[in-house]
Amino acid sequence: QVQVVESGGGSVQAGGSLKLSCTLSGLTFDDYALGWFRQAPGEEREGISCISWKGGMTYYADSVKGRFTISRDNDKDVLFLEMNSLKPEDTAMYYCAADHQYYGMCSGVAAKYWGQGTQVTVSS
Repeated sequence: QVQVVESGGGSVQAGGSLKLSCTLSGLTFDDYALGWFRQAPGEEREGISCISWKGGMTYYADSVKGRFTISRDNDKDVLFLEMNSLKPEDTAMYYCAADHQYYGMCSGVAAKYWGQGTQVTVSS
């Protein structure tokens, strides 16, 4: 049984930083591209950053480019999202997801396995 569990969310002031983690089990980790998605109340879920199977390719949405960094540890089966210079508009539920396909994963908000999410709240 595949399990996807996010952690590291919380409340910070604007300009602060958080680092999200996502642990995956029940699958062959490096067979999967991974991504971070977020959904604010009343908004559609968006793909903000994705990373290919061995980390050689990454994608960032324009809204987070230059502030967020995605990385993965294929030895420990963990995905990370380091978030700096946080803004109130970054407030959302953040989800980790996995899929065999990297291309289109973020833009299409398409993945086979999803976590339950971790809340990030940024106050001004």
